[in-house]
Amino acid sequence: MKSYVCPEYIVERDPDRCIRCKVCVNQCSYDTHCYDEEDDCMLSKSENCVNCQRCATFCPTQAITIRPNPNHYRSNANWTQEVLTGIKKQAETGGVVLTGMGCDKPNLTYWDRLLINASQVTNPSIDPLREPMELRTYIGSKPDKLDLETVKGDGIILKTKLAPQLQLETPIMFSAMSYGSISINVHKSLARAATEAGTFYNTGEGGLEKSLYKYGDHVIVQVASGRFGVHPDYLDAGAAIEIKIGQGAKPGIGGHLPGEKVTEEISKTRMIPLGTDALSPAPQHDIYSIEDLRQLIYALKEATDYTKPVFVKIAAVHNAAAIASGIVRAGADAVVLDGIRGGTGAAPRITRDNVGIPIEMALAAVDQRLRDEGIRNKASVIAAGGIKSSADVLKAIALGADACYIATAALVSLGCTVCQKCYTGKCPWGIATTDLWLTKRINPDIGAKRLAGLLRGWSLEIMEMMGGMGINAIESVRGNRLVLRGVGLTDKELEILGVRMVGD
Repeated sequence: MKSYVCPEYIVERDPDRCIRCKVCVNQCSYDTHCYDEEDDCMLSKSENCVNCQRCATFCPTQAITIRPNPNHYRSNANWTQEVLTGIKKQAETGGVVLTGMGCDKPNLTYWDRLLINASQVTNPSIDPLREPMELRTYIGSKPDKLDLETVKGDGIILKTKLAPQLQLETPIMFSAMSYGSISINVHKSLARAATEAGTFYNTGEGGLEKSLYKYGDHVIVQVASGRFGVHPDYLDAGAAIEIKIGQGAKPGIGGHLPGEKVTEEISKTRMIPLGTDALSPAPQHDIYSIEDLRQLIYALKEATDYTKPVFVKIAAVHNAAAIASGIVRAGADAVVLDGIRGGTGAAPRITRDNVGIPIEMALAAVDQRLRDEGIRNKASVIAAGGIKSSADVLKAIALGADACYIATAALVSLGCTVCQKCYTGKCPWGIATTDLWLTKRINPDIGAKRLAGLLRGWSLEIMEMMGGMGINAIESVRGNRLVLRGVGLTDKELEILGVRMVGD
């Protein structure tokens, strides 16, 4: 049947520059390029191109240019190109239109409409190059008060027994991305970078590959609805445990790793048959209330001798504040909020773009609710979903987060171009794939260096901004919404965020 869907991109090749080296053929995993021996020329199938830029990047003579297809349907504000294309794809396949990464609707981003205040004459700024700046953060439940005792010869001794804590040298962690949705070499890169930077990486719901157990002190192991790879050794291996109830890209629905991505190693790690689909149910079938959640929280604490903090991850939804209150009262040590711009390996596009709320709104609402109820110290709050810069991290902390998760930004540092075709498993950059030939394109040594470089760069920028604010410790930013000002926001948006308008 003839497809009515036009190519999204046009691949152009400069014949004067092309030396027919076939690098583009080897680099493209979507079979966009081919060599015609009879005519001794290179050909391109534009309909296969996803604009990952791999071929253009590695072309030794820069002979390839990829540009959006100029053939557009008649301009219509309601019936956009994306809408029309989606309808035609569904008419031809009878299926769900899938996509990867996070929601890209511009009106759902609030970070860029929040500005950070700065010190001037009355409150001098601080030079982070010459004065100490404290970015260290502790994730976990904090006591209502500390009991101290002065002991002769030992000084002041802390008598209060603290709940298990994660010590972060920077308030940034790598978010959950499962083994199978991303390659083993990406997992190795994340684990090594987290260890080097003094922070943590999350396994996602795919279990932890045996060779990565040695990084356990910097690993957060996830327990999701499919229970893939969950066993006592796995729980003991991590520094913390995260119960995944939902995620920002697809609130209220489960996950799916296609059987063709379930290789022998993934089969062993996830504890499922080779080549079978890994289907995560929408709910966790032992959790239908806060009381049920409490049982699982304490079952995991009991299983690990109360030595590890337990997080609960939910998607940002309209009643996230009330849910978070219940989660904290159920005994969780941290609440993870994942906003509508959170990334994913695969999700129905209609769900990704229309279900959930922005992380900024959910974060502010949750922090205020926990403060109003007097339980904010009982659990840390971790923000995730579309964190794209160090400024976003600092703004999130000012809105009430203790730390932030990043995922898409981490993958971009490894080469990802956000082509949103993760679900195909053909990622030309070796990231969202289980194909061993493609996986080799990520060198874990180089990947870890790039990820650690990203964390270092963002940390330096956070210290620079804090210095400009006249603040020398990240603790003084947390929940301090007076350092933020809104621009282009309505009175109701400002009220929910708890910030003032610029100039106020």
